[in-house]
Formats: sequence, structure tokens, C-alpha cells
Amino acid sequence: MPETTFKTWVCSMCGYIHYGPEPPGECPVCGAAMDQFTLSVEDETAPVHEVPTITLNHAVVAGAGIAGVSAAEAIRKFAPQAEITLISNETYFPYYRLNLTRYLAGEMNADQLLLHPEIWYNIHNIRLLRNTEAQGIDLGNKELLLSDNSRIPFDRLVLTVGSHPFMPPFPGTSRKNVTRLRTRKDADLILAACQGSRKCVCIGGGLLGLETAGALRRRGAEVTVLENQAWLLPRQLNETASHRFRALVEARGIEVHTRVSVRELTGNESVQGVLLEDGRTLPANLVVISAGVRSNINIARQAGLEVRQGIIVDNKMQTSHPDVFAAGDVTELRGMLYGLWNPAHTQGTIAGTNAAGETTEFKEIPRSATLKVLGIPLFNIGVISPEASSDTVFEAEIDGNYYFFLFREDLMVGSILLGDTSLSSKVSRVVEGRQNCSGWLQAGQDAAAILNFIKSLP
Repeated sequence: MPETTFKTWVCSMCGYIHYGPEPPGECPVCGAAMDQFTLSVEDETAPVHEVPTITLNHAVVAGAGIAGVSAAEAIRKFAPQAEITLISNETYFPYYRLNLTRYLAGEMNADQLLLHPEIWYNIHNIRLLRNTEAQGIDLGNKELLLSDNSRIPFDRLVLTVGSHPFMPPFPGTSRKNVTRLRTRKDADLILAACQGSRKCVCIGGGLLGLETAGALRRRGAEVTVLENQAWLLPRQLNETASHRFRALVEARGIEVHTRVSVRELTGNESVQGVLLEDGRTLPANLVVISAGVRSNINIARQAGLEVRQGIIVDNKMQTSHPDVFAAGDVTELRGMLYGLWNPAHTQGTIAGTNAAGETTEFKEIPRSATLKVLGIPLFNIGVISPEASSDTVFEAEIDGNYYFFLFREDLMVGSILLGDTSLSSKVSRVVEGRQNCSGWLQAGQDAAAILNFIKSLP
């Protein structure tokens, strides 16, 4: 097989990965311009040898999110003659799940959500089974058991069965108009429920909860966000940044409550309110719960694969069985569940590449996030809290924008940009490329100086 020549381009705003000689004119996920793409320091998906180690006849990919579709793409690339079956438990053709809040906000229609048009699967000879769910794995006979009681034999299996939303144990979650945002079906239910003058409560002040709140506000609803931690986006922002961020959210007409816990969702058949532990009741015709996810590990556990919080994989995305790989939200790698779109995309490509007989490994990706829908420029990457006495922090508010940079020894290991994200691609390059910043630290006296060093980068 000829040596891989494609380049890997990463969107600094949303993490979308593009393969080609140059970046796309516009990011298909978040709409970022071409100049927001950076050339990856290391091509995570370039095989380390050219000769496939197996002849792959039939590959089965269970799960058709971004990890599954990326796996199918890689298998087709490196095993052009193989039969590929891609299994989806949804009615719709595979779509960009991370853009559901943009769909909810009316920024894009259903066709724009699609990862590929319908004809793409025919052109690439990928058999797509919709409305079908993987329900078991017979490792002895190397067959996947499906919800229609049929079995599909495989040479290599890639599990990308994702995760499911966690529903907190307080009473009332089964009432009508209490939902989550995980699928397009969920989004359509929310759109129907929020028509007219509606009071909506979003439980969870993380990225998804806030993007959902922003989308509902755009639809004209009265929206309240509840977060039980001390501040919004506790995984992405430090306390200082979050206070500034909260003011921007509230300026958009969204009510915010932090340090609150829900006792019960009240009402009869339909939800009518949210009773808090402090005794207050907030009126609500619609409640959207964003309280995290749990990996769908049941079929892997029942098959005897090694699992903990996710399916245990190595750097090749290989499970405890040599012919079974896994990628995306369902996986646990070195004790970490990424649960993010960009790692799922990369892991899917790596799993598919290895399933096809090539060899490539996943390299750690610093966590990064951007915010859509609300119209608040926000970017963060890596570590956002000092963990050692030797950590050095530079932060400042300059021209109304907040900048935060965290250095560990001579490396920048984390950053927050709020209000101005124009340098996000350069910051990503510094953090992900582990650039030696000793010169900056010796010469720089404050955040403004660090900003100037970053601006000077090519």
C-alpha cells in the first residue's frame, strides 16, 4: 500500500479534523474560516508501516456517530476491497451530533446536519443499516447479534456505540416535556415543546446545557439555567473567567442559578415546575436535563471484553479481544473517558485504520472546547487550575477580553480566551505541540507580554 500523503488540519474553534493538502475554505461544523485551521504537529493517523498485516473481508462498525463514520472511512481507505457494514440505531442518516444545538437554534436545517449525503454510502460501498441496534457479541463465532434477531459475521468489529445521558434520580423525570438533547429526535421534541411563550429550565450549566439554553432563548422562550457547582462551565473555566462569562450569559436574557440542587420536577402528566432543595419552585413548561453521560458498555461486558467506566482500549483502540476495536464515548483509554467530539473523530479514524490491518496509535489530545449558539467567543484548552507550586499563571482583562495562560515548567499546558478567540489556533499549536516557552517566561512579565509572544508566531 502506498505511503499516506494527506495532511491533518484541525479547526481551532471546534476541533473538526480535515484531511487534505490544504484546509477547507470553511469548517463544515462551526463555520470557522480557513485561517482558523492549523496543521497538526503530528499526523495522528499516518500508519507506521505500509504493508497490511491481514486480509480484511468483512468489517462491521456498530454505531454511526462521528467515531463510527470515521472508522468506516478509514477502513475503506486502507481496505478498499473489504465489505463494510455500518449499523445505526437511528432513523436518520448519520449527522453531526455536536451541531444539534445549532439545529435547535435555527442556524442550520436537517440536511446541513448530515455527515455525508445519502449517496455517499453507495459510492463508497458502505452498507448502512438504520433503525438497527447491536444487542450482543458472539466472540467465539465472531458474529454481532442485532435487534431484529439476525447475526452479522465479522473479521474485525469496531464498537462505537457511544453513551447515553445520565438522568438524575430526583422524582418527576418521567413527566411529559422532560427531556435531554442527545439525538435529532430529542431536538425535534424540544422544538415542538417550546413553541409559543414557554418557560424552559435547563438543568446543567456545562457546554451542552448552556448551548441548549442559548438555542431556546433564540426561539423566544424564557430560559433558566441551573448548575449545582459554584460556577458555570466548571470543567472549562476558572472562577474568575466564569464570573465574567455569567454576566455575558445573563445579558442575553438567560436567568442563571448556581449552587442549587433539584428536589423534584412537579406537575401532573406534564411538567409544571422545578422544586429546588432550598424550597423555591421555578415554573417550567419544558425541562431539558444535561447532567453528563454514561458509556454504553453493556454488550461489551456481556461478551467478556474488559470494561470499567468504558470499554478498555490501548493506543491502537484495540480492546481485550484482538479482532475487536472501540472508539468514541464508549471507550476508556489510560483511565480517561474523553467524551468529546474531536477525540471521538480521531479515535474512530485510528480504530478503523488498525482494523484494516495498518498500525497507528492515538496520542493524547489536550481537552479543548468552544461555545456555539450563544454568540460569546470562548475557547479553552488543557489545564485551567494550577496543580503544583511551580505552576505559573498569567491572566488579565485587556480591552474587555479575558486571557489566561498556565505554564508548567517551560510548557504552556492550558489557556482560556474569553471575548477574543482570534489567537486560539496559535494557542492550540503551542499547547499541543509542547513548544518550549522558556524564553517567554524569562522575558514576559505579564499576560500582555505573553499575548504579544503568541501574536508573533507565524
